[in-house]
Amino acid sequence: MDARKLEMTVLMTPEMANFSGKVHGGALLNLLDRVAFSCASRFSQSYCVTLSVDQVVFKQPINVGELVTFRAAINHAGRTSMEVGIRVEAEDIRSGSRRHTNSCYFTMVAVDEGGKPVTVPDLKVLDEDEARRHRAAEIRKNLRKRFVQEMAEASKG
Repeated sequence: MDARKLEMTVLMTPEMANFSGKVHGGALLNLLDRVAFSCASRFSQSYCVTLSVDQVVFKQPINVGELVTFRAAINHAGRTSMEVGIRVEAEDIRSGSRRHTNSCYFTMVAVDEGGKPVTVPDLKVLDEDEARRHRAAEIRKNLRKRFVQEMAEASKG
């Protein structure tokens, strides 16, 4: 099993529905956070906490009764943090049709028993797809830093 990746499939049940009968965005975010935690913890062999969540765009609704597959991978590893990319696909059980409903990026930090950050392993990039995801993760990391600076500037004004 590749410690840099994780796949999880969950049946969408009625208690996950919002008032329109579709899966509630908050229920999906809860699952996404669990997937990111699991992927980052497996890779780092440490307990991990969520530092940030980027680009959660709900492209298509997910229906109760569909199977949802979360495909997670470590895209980048720093000293104590990791970017986990997650692709979400919904599957209609009756027809077997699948559709990409959203993708997002979590920044997770490995911590010890006292909650202090700990070093994570180096990420070994093994193929061109992983290299592409790694380059994109570095760009997102720089964009996050710029965003924090610009938000701080905007708060001063």
